[in-house]
Amino acid sequence: MDSCCVALRSNSHLVNARKTGYGNVDNTFLGERTRGSFSKNSIWVNQLKNSLRADDKKEKKIKSGAFAVLTSNNPREAVAVKPGRFERQRVDPKNVASIILGGGPGTHLFPLTKRAATPAVPVGGCYKLIDIPMSNCINSGINKIFVLTQFNSASLNRHISRTYYGNGINFGDGFVEVLAATQTSGEEGKKWFQGTADAVRQFIWLFEDAKMNIENVMILCGDHLYRMDYMEFLQTHVDNNADITISCVPVDNSRASDYGLVKMDGRGRIVQFAEKPTGADLKAMQTDTTLLGLSPQEALGSPYIASMGVYVFKMDVLLKLLRWRYPTSNDFGSEIIPAAVKEHDVQAYIFKDYWEDIGTIKSFYEANLALTEEFPKFEFYDPKTPFYTSPLYLPPTKIDKCRIKDAIISHGCFLRECSVQHSIVGERSRLDYGVDLQDTVMLGADYYQTESEIASLLADGKVPIGIGRNTKIKNCIIDKNAKIGQDVVIVNKDDVQEADRPEEGFYIRSGITIIMEKATIADGTVI
Repeated sequence: MDSCCVALRSNSHLVNARKTGYGNVDNTFLGERTRGSFSKNSIWVNQLKNSLRADDKKEKKIKSGAFAVLTSNNPREAVAVKPGRFERQRVDPKNVASIILGGGPGTHLFPLTKRAATPAVPVGGCYKLIDIPMSNCINSGINKIFVLTQFNSASLNRHISRTYYGNGINFGDGFVEVLAATQTSGEEGKKWFQGTADAVRQFIWLFEDAKMNIENVMILCGDHLYRMDYMEFLQTHVDNNADITISCVPVDNSRASDYGLVKMDGRGRIVQFAEKPTGADLKAMQTDTTLLGLSPQEALGSPYIASMGVYVFKMDVLLKLLRWRYPTSNDFGSEIIPAAVKEHDVQAYIFKDYWEDIGTIKSFYEANLALTEEFPKFEFYDPKTPFYTSPLYLPPTKIDKCRIKDAIISHGCFLRECSVQHSIVGERSRLDYGVDLQDTVMLGADYYQTESEIASLLADGKVPIGIGRNTKIKNCIIDKNAKIGQDVVIVNKDDVQEADRPEEGFYIRSGITIIMEKATIADGTVI
């Protein structure tokens, strides 16, 4: 027979059943998930339709929900929904710990990660990538935050200490704690982090401290761009009584092989997980994404469901997996999650807002420039859920007779009679007379040079920080403290896709020219 359980909020209007559709395997009534198999011609489904159209007097209310008894003409097919089942267990943020992974060597973002950890790379003009998960945690009320670091962590540690220790950000009885890779006694203690799961495993003793009273653990990445209410994510995890919940998004064919892909059953349980599949394995992971609410046309363009790399584990399940079940598995995406899908209740949470993995040069470049559009899909400004970053106490930017279109200009910049189009100009940047900047992400500078210092350098034939007179730059990323001289042309005129020229101060990745940190590009150079 068909079976179903329904939870209805007592203080809400009934939804329009025709909009939702009873034939879907996963429906919602008043915001609550409805579980079960749905046959359009089922006797009790027809009865439920009539019941939902009934007047309010027929609702039976309990503390936080309405309940109903669903029956068919066959007494043996009665389905009873018990009130106690729908008294929701609200997630207490005090019982949640968030672990932000500081990332590996950052090879896909090289050379931006030559001296900085991936989460310390600037984004959006004045933020750093670590500010995304940190701010999402703060805005969600989660105040027990651990950041695991290993590679090039000095600038990341410095940014966290300057931004989140004080500065008016209220953590209550919570904390932000940086856990750097370390070595301890014993053979195992001599190893550095071997992967994402191993990094968490090495500090598992800290997370299981009884004083912390942690029930659920969130695992977050430090190279994603999105705004998310983690409490909704956690509440779904608790409502489903899942062992693990993975936040997922639909993706298209061109990007599917870059992510871990999932397949779900009608109840939202993940039944198959494949990490970055290709060829026939990739095609086998196609699924009907209309079940996620996509239109048939949208589903045709995005036939895959990708893991965001955002997980929540029950604490005891995480301990069991890392310490006892798979003590030698080092990575969540390629080892722990695929194995857990076979043994545990792993649920999918469908994230419907903007999300972008910016762990490659191309995605980093495109996501930054997308912020400059008139109506961007994502923007940092939101008075209710702001993004936090280090207060640098810089003066306003000074702009003198410039032409600026679709651009973000950060604090403390000096722009003199130049043109900036579809570009981001980072903090403390200097653009001199006649500069033409197009489709460029400029990460800024860490310090100022005075006018007298600049004049002295120019008089000696040297190049100051910033961009010199009459320089033309297009399709470029300019790393911090770069020195670009006068009459320089950086346009990748030969359309080179990949090149390594560190001795000349630049790399090319996916056709994008990257001027290295502290590089000097001499007057008159053409790239």
